[in-house]
Amino acid sequence: MTGHDGWQPEAPELVRPYVITKGRGLPDEDDLSLITLVTAAAGQPQRPARLSPEEQSLLDLCSAGYLSVAEIAGHTHFPLGVVRILLASLMEGGHLVTRPPVARARLADKEILEEVLNGLRAKFG
Repeated sequence: MTGHDGWQPEAPELVRPYVITKGRGLPDEDDLSLITLVTAAAGQPQRPARLSPEEQSLLDLCSAGYLSVAEIAGHTHFPLGVVRILLASLMEGGHLVTRPPVARARLADKEILEEVLNGLRAKFG
């Protein structure tokens, strides 16, 4: 539907993320990267009534345990930017806590493994 001056209304799917996030900007990548782990804060038996349905949905999802930001986006089917903004809002409100991802284990030194193997062979033949 085109108006008198050629203006066309925006499609709802283009406006929706802005409405869902209430116009807030993206949080810093260091605060909420794809692999940041998120869970509901302890001691929150009742959900606050002032949360949007989308925030409520994220909080319910995070109540089951730690999930990465990428996993949360996958479960909700929201765009990643929207998920990061909503998670940041819930963190600011004290509803969610994050922890950095578990660091990768350091690879064992090959020489140490060879010494262990040689010791086992010497002891057990």
